[in-house]
Amino acid sequence: MSDPTQPSAPDFSTRDPNSPEFWDERFERRFTPWDQAGVPSAFRAFAGRHRDAPVLIPGCGSAYEAVWLAQQGNPVRAIDFSPAAVAAAREQLGAQHAQLVEQADFFTYEPPFTPAWIYERAFFCALPPSRRDDYARRMAELLPAGALLAGFFFIGATPKGPPFGVERAELDALLTPHFELIEDEAVADSIAVFAGRERWLTWRRRG
Repeated sequence: MSDPTQPSAPDFSTRDPNSPEFWDERFERRFTPWDQAGVPSAFRAFAGRHRDAPVLIPGCGSAYEAVWLAQQGNPVRAIDFSPAAVAAAREQLGAQHAQLVEQADFFTYEPPFTPAWIYERAFFCALPPSRRDDYARRMAELLPAGALLAGFFFIGATPKGPPFGVERAELDALLTPHFELIEDEAVADSIAVFAGRERWLTWRRRG
């Protein structure tokens, strides 16, 4: 999710993050500065408190957390609309867990279970701001009353993206019609692209 106009980025031909090809180029050329290459500590702590809960991971990228959840016993599906991202995830997960990853569009996808928890990890900030209302609506549709939207949110406006930061007031206004914020924690182990601007937030679907 690095701005391809920056000098440190390769010269990409696709500039629209609404397009799977945008992400395909970056995964195929292994330019993935948003990839933590592991499972974050805040995720481990949260997931440890929600064992066995069915989890959906949209915009999963390399999907490190999916195999961790599967090994813990959680039903899990990880999705991405980029074929190259799905291929990277399946390679990372290995044959035993490759079926956990599907190529799909989050805004139309119907998971094989009702999620108790949707994990947010660099998906919201990958979306152009024009899709934020769609994000909130689809999260509310997928999660029943009492279910959770939990994960990392990239706070603070950015002039370009992705990643597209969001002002906290805008995020609150977007989600509070559907969700109640129940956890808000600092993140100590962010990777460079997100450092100092991530919060672990847990939102509970209103009844």
